[in-house]
Amino acid sequence: MTSPFFFVFLLSSLLISNVDANPNYKEALSKSLLFFQGQRSGPLPRGQQISWRASSGLSDGSSAHVDLTGGYYDAGDNVKFNFPMAFTTTMLSWSALEYGKRMGPELQNARVNIRWATDYLLKCARATPGKLYVGVGDPNVDHKCWERPEDMDTPRTVYSVSPSNPGSDVAAETAAALAAASMVFRKVDSKYSRLLLATAKNVMQFAIQYRGAYSDSLSSSVCPFYCSYSGYKDELMWGASWLLRATNDPYYANFIKSLGGGDQPDIFSWDNKYAGAYVLLSRRALLNKDSNFEQYKQAAENFICKILPDSPSSSTQYTQGGLMYKLPQSNLQYVTSITFLLTTYAKYMKATKHTFNCGNSVIVPNALISLSKRQVDYILGDNPIKMSYMVGFGSNFPKRIHHRASSLPSHALHSHSLGCNGGFQSFYTQNPNPNILTGAIVGGPNQNDGYPDQRDDYSHAEPATYINAAFVGPLAYFAAGRSS
Repeated sequence: MTSPFFFVFLLSSLLISNVDANPNYKEALSKSLLFFQGQRSGPLPRGQQISWRASSGLSDGSSAHVDLTGGYYDAGDNVKFNFPMAFTTTMLSWSALEYGKRMGPELQNARVNIRWATDYLLKCARATPGKLYVGVGDPNVDHKCWERPEDMDTPRTVYSVSPSNPGSDVAAETAAALAAASMVFRKVDSKYSRLLLATAKNVMQFAIQYRGAYSDSLSSSVCPFYCSYSGYKDELMWGASWLLRATNDPYYANFIKSLGGGDQPDIFSWDNKYAGAYVLLSRRALLNKDSNFEQYKQAAENFICKILPDSPSSSTQYTQGGLMYKLPQSNLQYVTSITFLLTTYAKYMKATKHTFNCGNSVIVPNALISLSKRQVDYILGDNPIKMSYMVGFGSNFPKRIHHRASSLPSHALHSHSLGCNGGFQSFYTQNPNPNILTGAIVGGPNQNDGYPDQRDDYSHAEPATYINAAFVGPLAYFAAGRSS
């Protein structure tokens, strides 16, 4: 006879595994948006919840006699790189557009985060006619220091592109961000929305008219940090796709057509936008039944076939624990971005009762949803080492993240400047970071599902805005109870 203890044990283990398998997505969504407050540059508002941060970068732009305060530090450093910042903004806006109705009160927080970025991007686009500012802070000097943003004494060099030094990639991504955000604000602040869209059109025109990669114009100021490795055609397609969605102007549809087909990637990131553009354009083929966009639907499905583990054309590795593994450097950025595309494409499929084939396999929307859920759950702690890769979520999360402000005593506790080298004492210690950067998602585990939690291991331990931005959509999807 089985003892009653066995049934209690069985029931409790089922409950435990159920908790593991279904993390609190609403809490994760809330924290993923809160993280952006820890990355803010400029004068902080009264409602700042991450209270160990203080105002910083208050003279940004002054060397060029313009106001470039605001925006976000991209990761664990104190530089404002507009290329990844604009992508972050586009992905936050896409999340709000696709999943806003499922976000509840978090939609307002998403809008605040988007606006913090777009207020800055508008300054960059409008401060000087014929010029687009694309970054503040000398990255080569900044990376040699370990200091709080509030203490910065490194050069806040201003970088820009212009007709004689073009940057189609960063300009088209900026246009995408402004166009996507214009739709987010259309019903809640129509005047602001119109300003965003008008600026997006101008910046996109600049990207189209003056062709060139910003890496060629700015070289060591952006490389190897955020080099445009994939060229700028993907951004031209992506920027035009967003302007098409925002305006329905056939000019953009014709421009996209003129670009011809794009690459067939198996990745989506701040650098390579093809897969995102395909999914965005396939929306017109599926939801609007517009056959002119059929080729992009096909390209989106070819991309997904390269991601699904059992597909004959899969080119994606998975760890033993089930995590998508693309590249060793900050792998979770690819996981969150690709997961966003899977969830969103599945949403379009469900709305139109659409299926497609990978070889002889028929792909139904729930195949994409279950893979997305596996990635989301893994990041939130359902993995071999039971580590949540979102700081402050769950009981076991990274304690020594590669992030200057988080690892150094806050301004409130230590008001004297630490200087460029003053922080390295904290950098090399094994102590946990004194400030918890709630909601930050780090670069993630290695291909063996291991995570050493070392501050100097930036490829695994550094959080970044673009990792979080892409995760907001899938979290909102599952937070609304759409687990199947």
